[in-house]
Amino acid sequence: MLQMEIISKNREKKALSDNRRTLNRTGMRATNQRALVLEIIRQGEGHLDADEVYRRARKKQPQLSLSTVYRALRLFKKKGLIEETHFDEDHHHYEAKPVAEHHHLVCLKCGKIVEFRYPLSRYVKKNVPEARDFLITNTEVRMTGYCPQCQNQK
Repeated sequence: MLQMEIISKNREKKALSDNRRTLNRTGMRATNQRALVLEIIRQGEGHLDADEVYRRARKKQPQLSLSTVYRALRLFKKKGLIEETHFDEDHHHYEAKPVAEHHHLVCLKCGKIVEFRYPLSRYVKKNVPEARDFLITNTEVRMTGYCPQCQNQK
């Protein structure tokens, strides 16, 4: 049990150290708070909103403020480290910048978000004449409907 805790602590230290290097490379000051917020987003399963990032960060650094989290998220977005997604009008969700093009299925009833990968930009460039000479730098597809569990509850 103790050995597992030591391994976990070592992984956490390495991740925070990696995040500090990433922050430095982008020209940001690498504070402990920023490194922690970035790590939470990178390790977060699914798409986290600012409140969830804050709740998780407070477990590690109780002195952290919500405004610090919001400032870090804005800065990370500006520097291209994270993506901000709007699945509904009231919430912004954050995820680490993905290495591959991906899209989202969103359940209208329970809010479940499912990511899927499909090379949409290549398909569009190949099959849509107007897009052949267009430099596509980003794609964002969000499809809404009902997940299997919500369909069964109707």
